[in-house]
Amino acid sequence: MYAIVLHSVVPVRLEPREGAEQETQLLFGELCEVLESLPRWYKIRNEADGEEGYVDYKMITLMSEDEHRACDAAVKSSTARVMLPMTYAVSENNGQTIPLTLGTRLPGYKDGEFEVLGVKFRIDKNAVAEQPLTLTQETLMQVLRFMLNTPYLWGGKNALGMDCSGLSQTVLSLFGIHLPRNASQQVKCGKEVKNLKDAQAGDLVFFDHNDPDSENTEPNNCKGDTHISHVGILLDSERVIHCSGRVKIEHIDSRGIYGAEQQLYTHHLAAIRRYQ
Repeated sequence: MYAIVLHSVVPVRLEPREGAEQETQLLFGELCEVLESLPRWYKIRNEADGEEGYVDYKMITLMSEDEHRACDAAVKSSTARVMLPMTYAVSENNGQTIPLTLGTRLPGYKDGEFEVLGVKFRIDKNAVAEQPLTLTQETLMQVLRFMLNTPYLWGGKNALGMDCSGLSQTVLSLFGIHLPRNASQQVKCGKEVKNLKDAQAGDLVFFDHNDPDSENTEPNNCKGDTHISHVGILLDSERVIHCSGRVKIEHIDSRGIYGAEQQLYTHHLAAIRRYQ
């Protein structure tokens, strides 16, 4: 079976119960395959990034193979995404509004309209990136300035709460870069950058559980048994934006992230990767 998300954000849980840990989220318009049907729950696989988990059966809409085929084609043919933290789409069927968050794909988008399952929606054209943005420090900041101070939420990937890899996955999608969901997966993609002096805006920096005050001052790019636990987006060779407590900009050097609030190094630099 196949399904589509018609809510703004849907939690995907580790187990089929309300109190279970949230692993990730589905955004409006995302397609998923239903792997298992349980009382009140579906186990699903997100077709966008392959993540699996359990969703409340009320939160997704089942669809036929023909509907899935049509929606899948519409999604793949459109590169349009919401580029503001939050905006609203209006249904032409009943005039109801639905909030859409940063990174939401808009199937069949053209001139302020898109369509899902035969229903047309209107949206502010100023809130949409119709084509992937060019990745520069300036365009990164245009997107990220609205995300500053977004609170940390485990498994979150929307403007009201997100985790570190949700930030990197969602933001880089606006630049045509499609990443897996988790930092431990994202670090296996792209190309190695040897050190910070060779890095550029949009490179991702990864961190492990090692002590930032250790004598090792060079990223090891995940050779050996390094366990990646955090990721951030470089603005330049000295500044990183990441989500730790909240989305914020902090200083980075070869040892890692230096937290101005804590007056100490908080994350040990393990790897630098480029995806362009």
